[in-house]
Amino acid sequence: MKKSADWWRQAAIYQIYPRSFKDSDGDGLGDIKGITSKVDYLKSLSLDAVWLSPFYPSALADGGYDVADYRNVDPRLGTLKDFDKMVKALHDADISVFVDIVPNHSSDQHAWFQEALKSPSGSKARDRYIFRDGRGKNGELPPSDEISHFAPSAWTRTKNPDGTPGQWYMHLFAPEQPDFNWDNREVQLDFLKTLRFWADRGVDGFRVDVAHALKKDFKRLHIAKKNMSGFEIVQNGTDILFDRNDVHEIYREWRKVFNEYDPPRVAVAEAYVQAKRRMLYARPDELGQAFNFDLLGADFDAAKFKKTITDNLRLAKSEGSSSTWVLDNHDRVRHATRYGLPKGTNLIQWLLSDGKSAKLDRKLGAARANAATMLLLSLPGCTYLYQGEELGLFEVEDIPQQDLQDPTWFRNVVPQMVKGKVSGLALIHTEKGRDGCRVPLPWESRKKSFGFGKEKSHLPQPEWFKDFAVDRQDGVKGSTLTLYRSALALRKQLQTSEELRWIATSSNQVLHFTRPNGWQCITNFNGKPYKLPKGEILLSSAPIVAGKLPANTTVWLKA
Repeated sequence: MKKSADWWRQAAIYQIYPRSFKDSDGDGLGDIKGITSKVDYLKSLSLDAVWLSPFYPSALADGGYDVADYRNVDPRLGTLKDFDKMVKALHDADISVFVDIVPNHSSDQHAWFQEALKSPSGSKARDRYIFRDGRGKNGELPPSDEISHFAPSAWTRTKNPDGTPGQWYMHLFAPEQPDFNWDNREVQLDFLKTLRFWADRGVDGFRVDVAHALKKDFKRLHIAKKNMSGFEIVQNGTDILFDRNDVHEIYREWRKVFNEYDPPRVAVAEAYVQAKRRMLYARPDELGQAFNFDLLGADFDAAKFKKTITDNLRLAKSEGSSSTWVLDNHDRVRHATRYGLPKGTNLIQWLLSDGKSAKLDRKLGAARANAATMLLLSLPGCTYLYQGEELGLFEVEDIPQQDLQDPTWFRNVVPQMVKGKVSGLALIHTEKGRDGCRVPLPWESRKKSFGFGKEKSHLPQPEWFKDFAVDRQDGVKGSTLTLYRSALALRKQLQTSEELRWIATSSNQVLHFTRPNGWQCITNFNGKPYKLPKGEILLSSAPIVAGKLPANTTVWLKA
């Protein structure tokens, strides 16, 4: 059935990390056929769309976000024919398809970058990327002092064909991810070709990776000095590297491509910028939506949730977009874990300690995670879910060091110090990385790799995964999977407008709002049992006791 042009405004979209979803051929990596084999499962969640993280040919220097060919499928994951079959199966189930577009950088294995390495300075091939001469007497110093997300430097020096040291190239992420020069028209046109390539194959939408970083101010680049480790918020439109005003010219041109299709293709920006600036990417003549990540790092706190909801609904309305709501993704510690750790826990240190630095209360984390999810699903706008949260998965915090894959683990190191002096060649890792939320899903509790594949998975699954497997929860009353299925199905029936009205409560730990059709949501964050108003109970994240809503619980009512 053909969808309306604005179907995405209130959608429930499920993120699939393909290499960790389902392995169909036993090589330890999830693949396209694996996704197709689980379409019935995805349909059972009453989803409007799925979003696939990168599945393109890649050396996996950064989980597939180092793309070697933007218009193909990694042979380890399948073929374009497999992709087409998957899209058809999802469309037949009335599920739209988003794919990840990675425009800031390519893989160093991309044909263009390989050509650039073989070409002289000043060549057309090098102008597609950001090559610069080094500083110092012999060019031995990097062109500027930027530090990449995957430290230490945002510059790597090349070798000339004769083996002598050459120019430097910029990479805001790993050295295997050279940044494109988005002032180059050939780069701009090639991405328009990529957008049409996937849209012509039936792709309905695009998630735009690092959408705020494409344009750089090359005139001032030599004076820049930034620490770009982590996810910083950048702001004002005139920054040297991020969120520049001229980046919006790119997305206005993309919108013209999206509007060539019926219904128009849609997109969502990943832009770590100030909230007001973020909504510029979501304007109707640009991408249409931008991720609101405000709750990804927030405590389970009533005041914080209310302010975030109020502010983001107002901002979305001001630009004619709909808000987006996110609790989990492939870059962050899972929310069931975040909510079960003591307030103020340093998640980086907790992961580095393999979970020993703070005690995780799994029962509390699970209750709060389900309550928060039900709250988000009742809000106006678009909710993005991440694979495995519907199973109640926690972060896998104790992956052995020898099994880690994330470049943040390998790149973020400092010398070990003993009595103020560097101790030999010993290095200390300062971040463990994101592998803990990317561990392959458990499908069947009694099979090898818990039904993910035929043998082991590319990241080790802990033994406790068996208790969270799909077959342990399917049809079981009170399970997280059953709650998600019920909530998503109800949401599809009840989500009829983009309006919300707050209702005063007698406790600052309780949030209560209603939608125009009489749908009400009440969340007790951490208060005493709260007496419910009159109304039909549609669903609750935990049992209601004597007409009262327990702490860490959300209920949906119909007046």
